[in-house]
Amino acid sequence: MDLQRTRMLSSLRDRIFASVALGILAGDVITKRIAEARLPLHQPVDALGEYVRWTLTYNTGAAMNMTLGASSRVVFSVLAVVMIVIILRMWRELPPSSTWMSASLAMIVAGASGNLIDRIRSAHGVVDFIDVGIGASRFWTFNVADSGVTVGAIILALYTWHEPAEALGAPPAPPAPPAPPAPPA
Repeated sequence: MDLQRTRMLSSLRDRIFASVALGILAGDVITKRIAEARLPLHQPVDALGEYVRWTLTYNTGAAMNMTLGASSRVVFSVLAVVMIVIILRMWRELPPSSTWMSASLAMIVAGASGNLIDRIRSAHGVVDFIDVGIGASRFWTFNVADSGVTVGAIILALYTWHEPAEALGAPPAPPAPPAPPAPPA
C-alpha cells in the first residue's frame, strides 16, 4: 500500500492535484461551517460594501438554483459522483508533465466533492454564502466549491483549446489522407 501511495504522488502532476483538491475542499468545508455558525439565514452582511456580502442560503438544487423537485438531492448527488469518477479517470490518464490540466481537474473534483458533502449531510441542501453584485442587481449566491468548479472549468477549457490533443494524453490523430490530384489544366 505504501509503495502504491508513493507512486500515486510521485509526479508533480499528482502532488499538484492532491494539494489543490485538498486545499479547495478544506477551504470550502471550513468556510461553509463558519457561515452556518455565524450568519443569520437570508440576511445580508456587508463584507466589501454592497459589492460583496455574506448571505447564508441553502440550495437544494444545482447551479443557479436549478431544481428537479423532490428528487433533486438524489439526482444531483449521483451526477456529482459520476462526474468525480470521470474526472479522476481523466486525471489518471494525464501525462506526468500536465500540471495545469491536473490543477484544473483538481478544482472541479474538489468543488463537486464539497457540494456533494453538503447534499449528503443535510436535507437543507448546499450551503451558499458569497453574495456579489451592486444594489439589487445580484449574482446567484455561491460558495468556495462553486468557485473551484467554475475556475477549474475555465482553465480546462482554455487549456484544451490551446493544447494539441496529444499533450492532453489523447492518442495522436491519424494522418490526413492525401489530397486528390488537381484536375489537368
